[in-house]
Parts: sequence; C-alpha cells; structure tokens
Amino acid sequence: MLKVFSHYFPSHILQQAVFDAMLLFVAALFAVGFQVHGADISWRLMVPSALLFAIVMVLLNSVIGLYRHSGRGSTAKDAVVRTLVSVLVSLPVAYGVFKVLPWAHLTSDAAELSVILLLGLILVMRGVVNRRAASSMFMPRVLIIGTGDEAAAVEYSLTHPVRRGVEVVGFYGAVGEDAVEVDQRRVLCNTRSLLDTVRDLKVNEVIVAMKERRGGVLPIREMLDCKLSGVRVLDLSSFFERTQGQIRIDSLRASWLIYGDGFRQGWARTFVKRCFDLVASGALLLLALPVMLVTALLILLEDRGPVFYRQERVGLGGRTFRVIKFRSMRQDAEKDGTPVWAKSNDDRTTRVGKVIRKLRIDELPQLFNVFAGDMSLVGPRPERPYFVDKLCQEIPFYAVRHCVKPGVTGWAQVRYQYGSSVDDAIQKLQYDLYYVKNHTLILDTLVLFETVRVVLTGEGAN
Repeated sequence: MLKVFSHYFPSHILQQAVFDAMLLFVAALFAVGFQVHGADISWRLMVPSALLFAIVMVLLNSVIGLYRHSGRGSTAKDAVVRTLVSVLVSLPVAYGVFKVLPWAHLTSDAAELSVILLLGLILVMRGVVNRRAASSMFMPRVLIIGTGDEAAAVEYSLTHPVRRGVEVVGFYGAVGEDAVEVDQRRVLCNTRSLLDTVRDLKVNEVIVAMKERRGGVLPIREMLDCKLSGVRVLDLSSFFERTQGQIRIDSLRASWLIYGDGFRQGWARTFVKRCFDLVASGALLLLALPVMLVTALLILLEDRGPVFYRQERVGLGGRTFRVIKFRSMRQDAEKDGTPVWAKSNDDRTTRVGKVIRKLRIDELPQLFNVFAGDMSLVGPRPERPYFVDKLCQEIPFYAVRHCVKPGVTGWAQVRYQYGSSVDDAIQKLQYDLYYVKNHTLILDTLVLFETVRVVLTGEGAN
C-alpha cells in the first residue's frame, strides 16, 4: 500500500494502472508515428502528448472504478456493469481527446480507430483480470500475530473476495492465547523468536491481530526488534484503515485517536474546503437546474404535494439545521409522529421517489445547504437528532463524525450499501471515521468521482 495525500492506494492497483498507461502510450506513438502518411513528425511534441493521452484515460477509468476490486457482496453482474460503463464513457472521451491533441491533424481515421479499439480491449481485459484475481510484481509477505477471531478477520480481508496482492505466510501464536479460529496447519511454532521467524520466512510486514496488549501476552520487545530491522508492524486499527478505508470500532482505542496522526481540523484546511464547496456547488447547481425543474414538475403531477422536504438534521459540532431534499415519500410517511429509518425498497416511497432516489436526484437540493454553509459537498451524511441520540448511546465514538460538516455525499456512501439499522450505522461510522481522520481535497475529489460511478452503475441504490 502506498499513502498519497493521507489516502492509501494498493500497490498492485498502481502497477496495473501504470502498465495500462504504458501500453496506451506505446499504442498512440505507434499509431500516429507509423500511420501519418509520411508527414514530418515532431517527436518532441508527440511523446508528451501521447503520454498525456494515456494518463488521462487511465485516470478517467480509475475514478469510474475499473481498477477497484469487487466487494464482499459483489457479483459477476457488478463487474460487467462496471466494465461496460468504463467502455461507454472512455471511448467517446478518447475520441474527443484525440481531436484536441496538437498532432491530431496528422492522424488518419484508421490510426485513431486502432488506438480507440485497443483502449476498449484493454478496458475489457482489465475488467476480467480484476474480477478473477489481483497480483503484484513485488508481493509482500505478511505474518499475522494471533490465532483468534481478529486473526481470521485479517486473513479474510487480505485474501477475499480476491487476492489483494499479498501473501500470508502464516500465524504466529502469542503466549497465553488459547483460541484458534484459523487453519491450525498454518499456525507457526512460537518456541522460536519472532525475529528469527520473520527472517527465515522473509516477512515484509507483521500484523498484530489481537486486542489484548497487556499482561505479557504480546512479544513487545521482539516486535520492536522487527521494526528496527526494517519490517513494518501494524496494529488492527492501522491495518483496517490502510486496507479497507475504514477505522474499525471493535479494535479502536481512544489513545489511538488522540496520539495518532490525522484528525487535523486547522483553519487552512477549513478555508480550502469551503472555497471548493462554494465553487463546486455553484457549478453543480447550474448544471443540475434543468433536472431539478423536471423533477419538481413530476412530483407536483404525481400527488399535488409539496416538492421539497425539509427536516432537522445534526451538523457540525452537534448543531442542528434543516436539510432540504426533493420529497420522495408520501406526505403521511410518518403520520404517527415517530421517526422511522428509511430503508431499501421502502413502501412509503412514491413512484417518482423511487426513480429519483435510485439516481440520487433527491439529494440535489442539498446543494443549497452547501452554498449556505450548513453542509459540505463531501462528508458524513447528516442524521436526525432522534437517531443521533440513540446511536451515541449505543455506538462508541459516534459523536466524532460531527467534528466536520456533513456532506451531500461521503466516503461511507460510496463504500457501503444503503443501511437502515444500528448495525449498518456502525459499518458506516467506520468509514466516516476514516474520512474525518484523512479528509483532504484529494479525497473529496475521489469521493465525488466515486459518487458518479455509483450513480452510473446503480451500486447501493435503494
């Protein structure tokens, strides 16, 4: 894993992207250089232009989600949809990019067509490869300390649903640990020192998959020796943050939040984020205005009720504000006055509401909340005070998500399916904590692109 601007990127995915970019770069050079009917070519101009073309296409497909491996509940259909979206979006964009490059006037139709067809073939092949497995040229060897439930969870995270470019060499049982929830054949004898085991097995990384840290259970001195020898040592919280993009509640300690890096909320970061919100929300409002007008008309035609739905939500610092959305439910959705969680396939949803919720159009009026400063484009989704009080009592660290502005979309929304229970709230909180800890303008941009991908592919639609 590589950390870029406080966000982790799997090294094998970066290798795939670089390989695809180089293949497109060579293809563009070949197509233009050998099919321009003898025209005089300026290689000094052509090489950076071809490289720019390759980088743009790979970045486009990265944000669409082509290089993202399938999740735990994904199917072959999800992979096909993601690949199809990449092809349908990329080919027209590639044609347009070709037309604006400085050597476009030199290329023949055959040259352009050959590169575009090759791009389509690369996208299809990449979709197939990512569905089947992941590999890395420099596959790290990982040793897991522990044999209990946490160790099994770590191994599952590293090996399912596809290989994540690592090799788990085995499990090192800690002294006094009785539970064995992993394959006993892969449990290594702990009579030898941890450092000797790491050296013999050529381990690059040690993951401490145990919650208990006191009483002499863990070989603290030996783990320090490993770290001083150049071997990376990770605890459970850091491991899940790096590999899953979440901070697990069950392995989280207050001291880790206090003494660890991240969770910086300085004025400079706030100022940059606010400027980004103003510019982006203004532009999106202009672009979305026709869609919003049509949506308002359809809501009026269906049941003559109010177009907008205003509701109190909890925002920055626990302060409340009124969020505005397109009404997607019947007017009597909560006729008894008791707040009810919206759920997938909610029978209170109107016909128009089902469509606009699936396409996330009902969220567009929240851009006015962003412009007013109550919300941000990206952040934890704002929840109702009734549910916040309940969740703060049941879920530790839930209030931490209120140290940043709530968002129209968020890291949890693009990483986790629609949820309507306390358990779902816990899962989403783990992603929200990751965002609060690591949010930057780069991560915000990534979430916005991921939101477009979710809408286009229908992932997590309710």
